[in-house]
Formats: sequence, C-alpha cells, structure tokens
Amino acid sequence: MTEETTATHRAALEAVRGEIAKAVVGQDAAVAGLVVALLCRGHVLLEGVPGVAKTLLVRALAASLELDTKRVQFTPDLMPSDVTGSLVYDARTAQFSFQEGPVFTNLLLADEINRTPPKTQASLLEAMEERQVSVDGTARPLPEPFLVAATQNPVEYEGTYPLPEAQLDRFLLKLNLPVPEREQEITVLRRHADGFNPGNLAAAGISAVAGPGELAAAREAVARITVTDEVAGYIVDICRATRESPSLAMGASPRGATALLSTSRAWAWLSGREFVTPDDVKALALPTLRHRLRLRPEAEMEGVGTDSVLNGILARVAVPR
Repeated sequence: MTEETTATHRAALEAVRGEIAKAVVGQDAAVAGLVVALLCRGHVLLEGVPGVAKTLLVRALAASLELDTKRVQFTPDLMPSDVTGSLVYDARTAQFSFQEGPVFTNLLLADEINRTPPKTQASLLEAMEERQVSVDGTARPLPEPFLVAATQNPVEYEGTYPLPEAQLDRFLLKLNLPVPEREQEITVLRRHADGFNPGNLAAAGISAVAGPGELAAAREAVARITVTDEVAGYIVDICRATRESPSLAMGASPRGATALLSTSRAWAWLSGREFVTPDDVKALALPTLRHRLRLRPEAEMEGVGTDSVLNGILARVAVPR
C-alpha cells in the first residue's frame, strides 16, 4: 500500500470525526476513541450522566459510515432472545426457523446497557468475544465489521445493574463523557435555537464519508505500525504496576496490555506516524485500562478513582528514551 493510499484512508477516518462534530459538541476525546475502536475491531463503553449526547454520538458515527446499524434500548424486562434472536415455529412448514435479532448488524447501539439484568447483559458476551451467536447448538457468524457501542449511566444512579468484570473486559475502551464547558453548552443551545433536530441527522448535514473498504484498508495499515521492544516493555510495566498498586484489588490483565498495544498503534497511525511512541501509550492508557481495574473498598471510601490511580502510575513508571 503506497503512502498516498494510506493518507487517503487516514483522511477518510478523519472525515468521520468531522461529520460527528456537526452533531456533537465538546466530546472530542470520545469521538477520537470511537474511531480508534473502529480501527482495532473493538467495542466501546460510553459512560456519562443522562443528557450528555451518548446516544447521539453513536448515531452520528453510524450516519457518517456506510454501515448497517441497529439500536436496542436495554430495559429491565428485555430478554436475551430480544437481542440475539430466537427459533420461531412456522405453522406452514411445521418447522422452526431462526429469526435474527438486532445483534446481526455492523454497529450495534446498546443503549443504557446497565439498566437490564445480568442475564440479558450476558447475551452479548459471545457476540462481543467470538463474533457469533449460538442458538440451539448452531453458531451463526455476525457481519463484518461488528462493533458494540454501549452507553450507560453511572452506577450510583438508581435502577442500574453494574456490568461484571468479565463483560467489562470485553470492551476495548471505556470513554467518559463529561458535562460540556459553558461555551460548549452555549453552542449546543445555539444549534437547537437554529433548528437542529437530533432525530434528523441528515438535515444537520451528516453524510457517509467512509465504508467497509476504507475501514479494512485502514486496519491493515494499523497492523503494520512498528512497536519497539522498549515501547512494548513500557506497556507491560504500566500494566504490571496496576497489579502492584495498593489502591487496586485487581489490576490490568495481559489482555489489557494487548488492548493498550492495539489502541496505541491505532493512535500512532491516526497521528501520521509509522511507529508507536510512549506518548501514544499515555494518550490511550486511561480509556483502555480504567474499566479493567477494581478499587479496594478502603480506596473507594477515601474517594480515590481509577483514573487518579492510573495517572499516578503513568507518572511513576520510567519512560523509555
């Protein structure tokens, strides 16, 4: 693949960020994280209080890509078969046939995933890890590409079911969406006053600027990004430091280390480099690792957060030169 072709594919992915910005204000880090997840074939967990554009962000991403997308509103009464699909009896043929659920798509928006009980949450485990759904002993592959973008409100809100560690570990990134700054919030109000309708993204000028071809080519380019032994060692040292932290009951696993390697390579490619730097690792360490850590109860009581623990580790671990 020539440099010119690679630059074209990078421009297409950058254009996706530009299209999303037409609908979403002040969430640049989350937008960049979604693009990184696309490049790494990973799933994303978006967390924030209600009303910070979590759902709008994913819908804008879908509108900027030539990909099939479906949305599931997770509720306490949602059943696993409502997500994966089920066998349906056809009286005309006297046979059972499989009716696909909404998980059979390229981009699945799992809205408020922590408002459904663990049994229904678990219906996504096989889909996210194996990229297939097994019903009645038959494995049915999911379309390619396949990405789950799940939103959740903070677990301290009533009526939520915290995701178990095994499922959290299947998300490549956890992106926190903060309340926008004052000037950004004024921009949001100005857009609504001028007629912006979140339900009609086409009217906002959002159009598909990339498709499966550009995405596949970009992933091939990311896979060729060089990682030196020193940078690989730096990633391992960060993850090992989380396992030794007195504030954490559970640190990052080797899967977390490989995830940080993948996201760092994607970020390096988006930045126009052919190699990963320690700064790439630092930039993606928090969103890649924060949901893979579990605080000790005493640390939680003292108000310590996983982000502050990770920032402390990044400040302590020696950076390769």
